[in-house]
Amino acid sequence: MRLFVLASLVAAICIVSTSAVAQDGAAPAPSKTELLWPAGAPGANGTEDKDKPTLIIYLPEASKATGCGVVVCPGGGYGGLAMGHEGHDIARWLNDHGIAAFICDYRHAGKGYKHPAPINDAHRAIRTVRARAKEFNVDEKKIGILGFSAGGHLTSTAATHFDSGNAESSDPIEKMSCRPDFVVLCYAVIALDQPYTHKGSQNNLLGPDAPAELVESLSNEKQVTSNTPPTFLWHTYEDTAVPPMNSVVFYKAMVENKVPGELHIYQKGRHGVGLARDIEGTKGWPETCLHWLKTSGFIK
Repeated sequence: MRLFVLASLVAAICIVSTSAVAQDGAAPAPSKTELLWPAGAPGANGTEDKDKPTLIIYLPEASKATGCGVVVCPGGGYGGLAMGHEGHDIARWLNDHGIAAFICDYRHAGKGYKHPAPINDAHRAIRTVRARAKEFNVDEKKIGILGFSAGGHLTSTAATHFDSGNAESSDPIEKMSCRPDFVVLCYAVIALDQPYTHKGSQNNLLGPDAPAELVESLSNEKQVTSNTPPTFLWHTYEDTAVPPMNSVVFYKAMVENKVPGELHIYQKGRHGVGLARDIEGTKGWPETCLHWLKTSGFIK
């Protein structure tokens, strides 16, 4: 009997690890989870699961595939991850429209990590998708990154802090560029040390006594250049946790540096609404984002 119960538990765990549970009775999209750093993540505090960031892979049906891929960074104040409505739900939505999705289960303060662990993990996720583009049936020049809230800060960091890869590395993934081809920022934490900063995210990422130069370097509206990728931003007027001024100042910097993109500020909706399915007006953001991806040439 004990062997039977153990076998049943193992089978159940395998099913959960290879397929995210869908909501509303929808069929789950196939997925698999892989270590971002099979040989161990840089700066790891140990060898527990919390020390091993992963990539959760969702691939669309081959007949639907557009060749576009998106790394997804859920929010959670750099103290946790909202993996449901800002992770798996988003991956399934992207798959529905032929876009491959790769949820980055990155390290954060809740797992005992501060900067630079989260951005190291996000960079690694982008490099991994680019290095394995053929395997994932994506175009290595159509790989973007999308993030919510503090995951949006991580995404805006990836948009403004990147490199072309290490040509001397023995790891083929590390040879790849970590510059995303496009960026989607969803009610993102962006500015640090401002009246509209989400202080919890800042403290979790950097600590309360971080050097001023480090804080400024990660206040990402100040890091936008002409090489920042095209960016789509959306926020809500009613968001008091992460006020929409975060998106406004980033978009202003984009305009000043001639970075193409769009900014949408919807009136209704608290912070953390995900796909906003039940919020009139705001629920249109996913379709608007898809239109932007089409007009920008990233999907057909």
